[in-house]
Amino acid sequence: MSRSFTGPSELSPKKRELLEALLREEGVPASPNEEIPRREAGGGAVPLSFAQQRLWFLDQLEPDSDLYNTPIALRLSGPLDVAALRKTLDAIVARHEVLRTTFATVDGVPAQIIGGERPVELRVTDVSRVPTPEVEKLLREESSRPFDLSSDTPLRAALLKLGAEEHILLLAMHHIVSDVWSMGVLYRELSSLYESFSQSKAPSLPELPIQYADYAVWQRWWLQGEVLEKQLSYWKRHLSGVAVLDLPTDRPRPAAQTFRGARKSAVFPKALCDELKALSRREGVTLFMTLLAAFQTLLHRYTGQDDIVIGSPIAGRNRAEIEGLIGFFVNTLAFRGDLSGDPSFRELLARARKTALDAYEHQDLPFEKLVEELNPERDPSRNPLFQVMFVLQNAPMNLPALAGISVSHVELGTETAKFDLMLSVKEAAGSLTATLGYNTDLFESATIGRMLGHFQSLLQGIVANPEQRLSALPILTEAERHQLLVEWNDTKRDYPRDKCIHELFEEQAARTPDAVAVIFPSAGSGQSANGQLTYRELNRRANHLAHYLQRLGVGPEILVGLCVERSPEMVVGMLGILKAGGAYVPLDPTYPKERLAFMLEDAQVSVLLTQQRAQDRLPESQRRIVCLDTSWGKIAQENGSNLKTEVRERNLAYVIYTSGTTGIPNGVMVEHRSLVNYLRWFNEAPLSE
Repeated sequence: MSRSFTGPSELSPKKRELLEALLREEGVPASPNEEIPRREAGGGAVPLSFAQQRLWFLDQLEPDSDLYNTPIALRLSGPLDVAALRKTLDAIVARHEVLRTTFATVDGVPAQIIGGERPVELRVTDVSRVPTPEVEKLLREESSRPFDLSSDTPLRAALLKLGAEEHILLLAMHHIVSDVWSMGVLYRELSSLYESFSQSKAPSLPELPIQYADYAVWQRWWLQGEVLEKQLSYWKRHLSGVAVLDLPTDRPRPAAQTFRGARKSAVFPKALCDELKALSRREGVTLFMTLLAAFQTLLHRYTGQDDIVIGSPIAGRNRAEIEGLIGFFVNTLAFRGDLSGDPSFRELLARARKTALDAYEHQDLPFEKLVEELNPERDPSRNPLFQVMFVLQNAPMNLPALAGISVSHVELGTETAKFDLMLSVKEAAGSLTATLGYNTDLFESATIGRMLGHFQSLLQGIVANPEQRLSALPILTEAERHQLLVEWNDTKRDYPRDKCIHELFEEQAARTPDAVAVIFPSAGSGQSANGQLTYRELNRRANHLAHYLQRLGVGPEILVGLCVERSPEMVVGMLGILKAGGAYVPLDPTYPKERLAFMLEDAQVSVLLTQQRAQDRLPESQRRIVCLDTSWGKIAQENGSNLKTEVRERNLAYVIYTSGTTGIPNGVMVEHRSLVNYLRWFNEAPLSE
């Protein structure tokens, strides 16, 4: 169901007077005062209004769609007079021609065909013995049943009997004959007429000055020539070069819209509502303008874009004679925000005020006509001109007051999304409730929840200091700030500060000597036949190599090159170098010889561990070269016990070279304490993170 919205004609007399004063201050003329005349009797087919025409074309493209159904469901508790309800609905249809109108093509042009008075089909179904889930399903199915505009009257009614004095009344209209304001008209007339019929009194509603068809004829006559050109000229300038809003989404955008939607709400405290109103008064703007500028800021912070266009519905009832009509009058205005230059929020608010007043001055151009004239590049995955809507619901819609009946609203659970996002803010009991409707093809519920939290944080930052630049306004929630500043910075951990990495390995080897430490599918020379090494075997082989390297002068801060393929020998080599007290320099044997030569020279490597099959890839060198495979028989003659060295936690463990893609490779020196710290963290936060 559509929601109520703010437009100049929907304001209270006091607020409307204030807005008109703002318009006069800006040099904006008032709307024309001439009354809309009744059309000539017997005129036959009537042209569609511009708004109706667009919906008619959309219906031709998707004739079985329920996207533009506007259903409402009311729970009626009390002794319902069903006969009086039937008479009430019949009287409403008789009173409003648009509710007995069908749509057809006449001489190649869509037209309204107004039918004679006829009773409304009120289907009464006893569901008193039907389980609640089945009743809810029945409501959803009935509310989403498509209209055939060429033959169906655009108002349907169904009454579900839950018990002797419990009913649900479902009323469904097609958007081509109704809008949210129309729902308010329907509710008022439902209340008045039901009271009259239930008490056998004559209806007392005043005669309507005109019908919707009169408005459609007049609109076609009035909106042409100089009037049309003035309106079009403004909107063409205002929307020239509009960029697509590139929202970060949870999922890729589908090739065509499916209109699947959901919504999520958050209640903002009364204090925030009061402060926003106070700010609006100080700045000479309406609450709508303040919230619009804030929403533009939120989208700017999410996208990084400075050019933000947001659509917003406006009642379109700026003439007294149409205020009491049921019909499709609502129009959509495109508010383009200029957020360039990182202005303060106060400066942005002044820009938003000017944009809004200009838009109100040119509100009579139907959005459908604007799209037709601008003819933007069609993209079936997006709406034309803008992808985000904003609505301020500050016009309360009272439920029907039926004599002797308690009336409450029933949620139908049918959600659609005509836009990527639609923010609806409702003021009630001094607080603000923000509801964010979203396309479920694009966004997850959790993302929308965070967005609402960010919007509240933004509003709180705005009222606290509107002089802040947009980039400085807070956006994170309190919980997110705590996570970012406290939880994610709580990195202090206990770890062995006086241990070297090879000493920790030796402790593990003592605890689990027979556990498998290394698995490799292709065993190399000197390794076990199955390509495995236990902790005991790996520790002993590393000790053999460490004693051998110490005889070659390896000790603390001595760099030893390690140029081997990925194999058990690589692990033995690393541990052997560390146990000897030295630091290893990993050298990929697949590197170009020039790069290997540079690294060997730059690190001043005196001993190089490698394999026979990798020797051909090494540059010419005077360094001592030890082949771990072919020389293993000699190495294995060394002592296999753990060594005692002078190396401590602040000594080097290894030196690793950067890629050098932006210049000469640089060697990064890593100490034992850093490596121990990292491995302790890694043990707590495994690969899944």
